[in-house]
Amino acid sequence: MKDIQILRVFVLGVIAILGIIALQTYWVLNTWNNNEEEFNIKVNRALYRVARSLADYNSVTLPPRNLIKKRSNNYYIVNTEFEIDPSVLEFFLQRELEAMTLNIDFEYAVFDCSNRQMVYGDYCSYSSKGKRDLRLGVFPTDHEFTYYFGVRFPTRDNYLFGKMQLSAILSGILFITVLFFAYSLFVILRQKRLTEMQKDFINNMTHEFKTPLSTIQIAADVFLNNHHVQADQRLFQYAGIIREQNSRLNAQVERVLQVARFEQNHFLLSKEPLDLAELIRTVALSESVRVQEKGGAIHLELSDISPIWADRFHLTNLLHSLIDNATKYCRTIPEINIKLGIVGQEVHLSIADNGIGIAKEHQGKVFEKFYRVPTGNVHNVKGFGLGLYYVRRVCTAHGYKIVLLSEIGVGSLFLIKIPLYTANQSPE
Repeated sequence: MKDIQILRVFVLGVIAILGIIALQTYWVLNTWNNNEEEFNIKVNRALYRVARSLADYNSVTLPPRNLIKKRSNNYYIVNTEFEIDPSVLEFFLQRELEAMTLNIDFEYAVFDCSNRQMVYGDYCSYSSKGKRDLRLGVFPTDHEFTYYFGVRFPTRDNYLFGKMQLSAILSGILFITVLFFAYSLFVILRQKRLTEMQKDFINNMTHEFKTPLSTIQIAADVFLNNHHVQADQRLFQYAGIIREQNSRLNAQVERVLQVARFEQNHFLLSKEPLDLAELIRTVALSESVRVQEKGGAIHLELSDISPIWADRFHLTNLLHSLIDNATKYCRTIPEINIKLGIVGQEVHLSIADNGIGIAKEHQGKVFEKFYRVPTGNVHNVKGFGLGLYYVRRVCTAHGYKIVLLSEIGVGSLFLIKIPLYTANQSPE
């Protein structure tokens, strides 16, 4: 990925994370406020009913205003303007709170006019672990009222949190998801940095190889052209091996460089009109030497077609790579059939062999970079797994479609479909 793409992913990821956190925070706070408001409304209704029940019990009327005052989040006082029986008060409190589905612990106290203090009543709990016999002094007095009682809900916060269990669970899941997303973003950025380091290393390494390889090539040619070396069969054979292996290594280095150019989007086609049939004959003649060494042959069935616009260098490498694979991955005498013709609105180029074949579960992966069909810990055929990756990239760059048909023990067929409108279209 390009640096600008990574930057976009990072910025959008940070914005997404902050947005999710802000949205979740707003949702949790809004849920808390709604539960708090609902709790306050229910408490006020329950306490009003308690005051009214006490007034009916004592056959008096309630004051017209300032009936209920909220002193704190969990402490309420109720003005009655008449004396209150604590036992009757507790009964009405339990009844009305249960009627409002407020199953919450509470404690109450009644104001004593004689000593100007709150007389503690009791702690009423809905669980066996509720607090009991709390000390006096937790109920502040009020200077505005004369006869009143106070109700305190010591477990109010726990009660509200209990009603938010689903929100808490979802928030926890979302928090874990955000952490995972942030970690994934960190891994992507780190992996990108490591990939760039790997690409730079490969590029530098392969470029450094080019100079000594060229020097070795020149030295090998000098040896082979020297009449003293030609007169010594053993030296001449060794010089030939040096040149052959140097050419092989140079081809592998060049392939790595081509893949590096693909990754850096420096892969530019230099299209020109090509006689595809003639190009195939030239490549087949070059590869036939190695095929004949194994006792095999390359069979051509080529139809005359109009010249196509393509990159000669890359198309030549593509043909060499496919024929080379057909030769290497054959345990018997290699028989390679190359056909060229027009089918409908396409030019079809097929290269078929009688090699070992490719299993179906691997056919979709052989065009991936560095992928090699598993053969255990031993690879009888050496390579980097770049050949078919290069072939696919060349086809993609030209607008061609490549199809693989293969069967274990029978062989493989690579079919390249070249649309006529693409083949005959010259570059601007």
